[in-house]
Amino acid sequence: MATVEDIAETTVADEVAELVARSRKAQHQIEHATQEQVDRWIRGMVYAVCKPGMDEEIARETVEETQLGNYEGKFKKISIKTRATLMDIIDDKSVGIIEEDRERNIVKIAKPVGVIGALSPSTNPEATPVIKAISAVKGRNSVIICPHPRAKFVNAKICNLMRDALEKMGAPADLVIPIEQPSVEKTNEVMKQCDRVLATGGTPMVKAAYSSGTPALGVGVGNAVITVDDTADLDDAAEKILISKTLDYAASCSSDNAVILLDAIYDEMLAKLKEKGGFVIEGENKAKLQNAIWEDGEHINAKVVAQSPQFIADYAGFQIPEGTAFFIVPETGHGKEHPFSGEKMTVTMALYRAKDLDEAIELTNAIQAYQGQGHSCGIYSTSDENIMKLAEHTKTSRVMVNQPQAASNSGNLWNGMRQTFSLGCGSWGGNATNNNVTWRDLINETWVSKPLAKTKEIPSDEALFGKDIIELIG
Repeated sequence: MATVEDIAETTVADEVAELVARSRKAQHQIEHATQEQVDRWIRGMVYAVCKPGMDEEIARETVEETQLGNYEGKFKKISIKTRATLMDIIDDKSVGIIEEDRERNIVKIAKPVGVIGALSPSTNPEATPVIKAISAVKGRNSVIICPHPRAKFVNAKICNLMRDALEKMGAPADLVIPIEQPSVEKTNEVMKQCDRVLATGGTPMVKAAYSSGTPALGVGVGNAVITVDDTADLDDAAEKILISKTLDYAASCSSDNAVILLDAIYDEMLAKLKEKGGFVIEGENKAKLQNAIWEDGEHINAKVVAQSPQFIADYAGFQIPEGTAFFIVPETGHGKEHPFSGEKMTVTMALYRAKDLDEAIELTNAIQAYQGQGHSCGIYSTSDENIMKLAEHTKTSRVMVNQPQAASNSGNLWNGMRQTFSLGCGSWGGNATNNNVTWRDLINETWVSKPLAKTKEIPSDEALFGKDIIELIG
């Protein structure tokens, strides 16, 4: 006899199955769309949400609903980040032959995956649905957006704007379908029934994506560590650390979670960070701040995530001077016993001192071995030798050089990184890719192989293995 739980699960499964069927029907209608059609559709989808006036409305409503971040940060994401992402992919060839390798006589043809199940977090709910939707449609897929419950209304609004735009352009509205009443059960069911999962969100949801039985692209924990060496332009570094640490009240996991200053510039750089609004937290206040961020001693307290410095100070119970923009917490240790060495999702950065670059690299690896390995790190430096040394010896997928980390590692106008909010962290972060995930990760590829003009010949053993190997092995 079926239990109440069985009936509830069946109801959720059936509800999701109907959505997936609608999504699949829409995807089949565009399976053979032209490049011109696809690019026209994604232009319309982006303009529908970022057009003047609508971008302001979405930014305002996102803050009102989620109570996370600030208007300025949300506006930059919905108005500028969406435009930049469209610009980044609009000239990419995603239909038909997308690559030819003449040396190997191989041609690669793009094919759609089908229905993409996309997760959207509460911290970036304004631009994430747009970026994931245009990446899906660019590859002639459809997408079902599963929002965090804290952002369900703004997610529905954004998706419906894109749906209306698609209909006006003669495309199926169901290429984009929002989950309007989200739940963990519905999201899990979407991940089971779709063809590929694009997961951005907390660790539990990413793990659920990998466990869904559907091929999944997940992201790892962010805990960016930034080094300032003794060749850096300190004024430039201080300004950019301020930008990164305070963007949308640190809603991004890419904001500077730890900053390492070399001995030679430590005092001078710390003074410049204070001038930018950094307030040093020590002693009793450090304990209060720690208790506020990790109320249970382990998990980040959602009440302080992406909130203003004043809100956090009031919540924690300490005073801050007027003009405080972010908190600086001097730290020496790393790991579970030193929680400030981990991700904080607040306008709080741990500050470390290193005698030289080698110690800074050692510290970076130790901090990120605790949290954030594979995600990203950064360096302010004018020494190519130092930059490449840090890149060579850290377990990271991306190194931002002389750039505000939170605004840069997911792509920006001042660098060549692919625009996205889905940052693969490689095997270091438990992910299948190191990529800045975009449309190219949401297609299948057919490889057409023709015979080479000249058949390859295996060389002699001496040429292939080397005389020394032959003599050594015998």
